[in-house]
Amino acid sequence: MVLKCNQIFLSSRINTMPGKITLQAEPCPVARALDVIGDRWSLLIVRNAFDGMGRFGDFQKGLGIAKNILSDRLHKLQLQGILEAVPATDGSAYQDYVLTAKGEALFTLIVSLRQWGEEYLFDKNEPRSLLLEKQSGKAIPKMEARSANGRKLNASNTLVRKIDR
Repeated sequence: MVLKCNQIFLSSRINTMPGKITLQAEPCPVARALDVIGDRWSLLIVRNAFDGMGRFGDFQKGLGIAKNILSDRLHKLQLQGILEAVPATDGSAYQDYVLTAKGEALFTLIVSLRQWGEEYLFDKNEPRSLLLEKQSGKAIPKMEARSANGRKLNASNTLVRKIDR
């Protein structure tokens, strides 16, 4: 059966609290991913972790996020296996939050979001940050989906296939 994710019958939503529906049992990978990292704060925490941030206080100060919300998001990201709390490398009583392999796998998503934002959300002469390759100092090439033989892919030449197991 060929269909788009939004056409899949969404009968598997789980109510965890009044007014809150999780998408953990959805057959669409996008819906499940959004359930894990789709809120603003979680993705910004992951972005900052890629930028080398690891301490609670640094996340709180850098993002301007309330401590209770930050605690909640860090806890959720740990439960999902995206971040891991480890003893601080400086020997202090603090802990550092580091990306796991599962968290590191989000790098291409962060780069794609960054590049989309650079292209569509800034005026030409507006100040912004730019992601560069350390070795060459050059901008990272635009992320694109490609087929096994290198052909550029888009919504018109791809399809979603439901897998029943």
